[in-house]
Amino acid sequence: MIHTENISTIIFDFGGVLINLDLDRCIKRFKELGVKNFEENLSNFGQKGFFLQFEKGEIGVTEFCENVRKLTALPLTNQQIIDAWCLFLVDIPDYKIELLLELKKKYRLLLLSNTNPLHIEISAANEFSRFGLKMDDVFEKSYLSYDMKMAKPDAEIFQALLKDAKVKPEECLFLDDGPKNIEQATKLGIQSFLVDVKEDLRKFVYS
Repeated sequence: MIHTENISTIIFDFGGVLINLDLDRCIKRFKELGVKNFEENLSNFGQKGFFLQFEKGEIGVTEFCENVRKLTALPLTNQQIIDAWCLFLVDIPDYKIELLLELKKKYRLLLLSNTNPLHIEISAANEFSRFGLKMDDVFEKSYLSYDMKMAKPDAEIFQALLKDAKVKPEECLFLDDGPKNIEQATKLGIQSFLVDVKEDLRKFVYS
């Protein structure tokens, strides 16, 4: 049961909570491009290797593409790699945008996402533009792993958000689809709920 009496701020994860993911589609495309073992360091809930470096802002787009090229004998262009990578993210259901805009009238909305510049600047931007919006029109601020040089589930990224937003843990509701992220946020005193990507998100905020 969610208790919203003292909640002033709702913190949303992005991938899997707001935007639908299709990792299999992404992996299939990379295999078609001759990229081997692409999926070994990749999942819906956390990345490893240079994928994690990309999410933590330790390498940029050029270095990311160079690392992908090392996994294939084909002379892939940066654009081919970018297009395939952006297949990971699919779409934001219409009702979720409507829900966010309604919640914005009552709560501070923050985004906390392990992500990378391609998924934000291309995939996310394209989806919000479908509704005539930008991310900044919906969220007071977006806390993105590659900007912050840190990632969930490490406590430091949650602590950085709380300090920057000047909000107390007990005043926040956090929605995420990653069990480890939920566990960490709960330890810090944030009311947190694990979202099943197949569930209607409205149940978490209107229960």
